[in-house]
Amino acid sequence: MSNANDNNGQLNTQSDSSKEKPWGGRFTEPTDAFVEQFTASVEFDQRLYFHDIQGSIAHATMLAKVGVLTEEEKTQIIQGLKEVQAEIESGKFQWSVKLEDVHMNVEAALTEKIGITGKKLHTGRSRNDQVATDIRLYLRDEIDVIASEITRLQDGMARLAKREAATIMPGFTHLQTAQPVTFGHHILAWNEMLQRDYERLMDCRKRVNIMPLGAAALAGTTYPIDRSITAELLGFDRPSENSLDSVSDRDFAIEFCSFASLVMIHLSRASEELILWASAQFDFIDLPDRFCTGSSIMPQKKNPDVPELVRGKSGRVTGHMISLLMLMKSQPLAYNEDNQEDKEPLFDV
Repeated sequence: MSNANDNNGQLNTQSDSSKEKPWGGRFTEPTDAFVEQFTASVEFDQRLYFHDIQGSIAHATMLAKVGVLTEEEKTQIIQGLKEVQAEIESGKFQWSVKLEDVHMNVEAALTEKIGITGKKLHTGRSRNDQVATDIRLYLRDEIDVIASEITRLQDGMARLAKREAATIMPGFTHLQTAQPVTFGHHILAWNEMLQRDYERLMDCRKRVNIMPLGAAALAGTTYPIDRSITAELLGFDRPSENSLDSVSDRDFAIEFCSFASLVMIHLSRASEELILWASAQFDFIDLPDRFCTGSSIMPQKKNPDVPELVRGKSGRVTGHMISLLMLMKSQPLAYNEDNQEDKEPLFDV
């Protein structure tokens, strides 16, 4: 799988009168240029392109199975989507602010390639359930990567703990010398923190892996879709059960950020101890030069920048969790444009 950078391809911020907005039927004047720029999310949600296209391929496959699309139309759509993906990944794709978001940019490019058949892709769905699905697909993949990295770190800690099983060091309470322990025992305390983090992450994944697609704008669709087919194609455990909640729920993102805040607090605590232990006052450990920096005017100094930055970034992650909680606290059902603000904090976390 390829991951896109935030600015993959070119971003066109100019008005493009040759393309009408899909929702523009009842409007009698064009969107104000400032409003267009203010409400657009394509500058940051374009990184969802891979998952948006995968969701669309599954949706088209399902529509063909239930008879809404012909096999020929399905084939055209899927081939066109793959061509759009290739253009994005090569950096040739022209992102347009006028088209607002990743979904409309991809769909417009598809329609330009294959004609009116491209518009049939949106049958039986809305951008509301589409974006909710994209974020879950994206976050599920990120969770799997993070889980693998936690396991890798735990493996390293276990090897270090075994090696240092007999290395005596002071144990502390109140940062005062208390009882003797071993360095291996201390490292395994960090490992216990990470084990809880891993279990929390896997529990979070269960709630991420539920498919909202099919809820449409807020109340489902009259087309004879089969959500179980799409859920299976996309690897979801099951479809969601309430359409109003499906399009407006961001609990899963908040829960992930809660996990992330805790794991960062644990890494911050470990970093604090590394910083203390590497100081002249403790002199317990010597950090490798490749993980440190020096001073331009004090050549004797060796600064533990990496653990200091980990400690600092814990505040940034925790702040994003609070942002998402505040984002959701006053929203009535169902979808509101406020939810556009969920992505940048989540991506940064």
